[in-house]
Amino acid sequence: MTATKLYIVYYSLYRHVEIMAREVQRGANAVQGVEATLWQVPETLSEVILQKMKAPAKAADVPEIRPEQLKDADGFLFGFPSRFGVMAAQFKAFFDATTELWADQALAGKPAGIFWSTGFHGGGQELTALTAVTQLAHHGMIFVPLGYTFGSGMFEMNEVKGGSSYGAGTYAADGSREPTELERQQAFYQGKYVAEITKKLKNKPLSA
Repeated sequence: MTATKLYIVYYSLYRHVEIMAREVQRGANAVQGVEATLWQVPETLSEVILQKMKAPAKAADVPEIRPEQLKDADGFLFGFPSRFGVMAAQFKAFFDATTELWADQALAGKPAGIFWSTGFHGGGQELTALTAVTQLAHHGMIFVPLGYTFGSGMFEMNEVKGGSSYGAGTYAADGSREPTELERQQAFYQGKYVAEITKKLKNKPLSA
């Protein structure tokens, strides 16, 4: 039996989403028979702008993905920072380049989850995921939310924690805050959860 291929596709400017993506990958690869791969979407900002923004270098061990490569995956987890309650423009530009896949409905029926980073409480911990679902819907992908399956971690009130029933999330604050242990645990769990569902769907495809 061939491996279930899960693509974790992300954009990260200050590494918050990258850290979450690596935890998602660890969780997904914990599922037997699943091969989870990290991918970055292309940067749209120039090197001059990135230097002025003091953005760190992109992860050298994570390749850039082309839209047509999405066809090779059985399922997805998409991660991005929030910009005014929606995905970052870099990720939207990537989705905008998937017209040929949309025309063929090449991604229809494939499961997809979402994870993210926002600045503060009002930054879109739910809205960012909710607005991203439109991209999945037009491609016919199956959105896989977490619900409250993460258990007691969903109800944590003694510390600041990102994420929601839509998926795993973190807060970047002024950029100095990094994902907490609990946020990383939720990202790991999400990777495992979506990987298990993707594996089930691959082994029992929808009837034509």
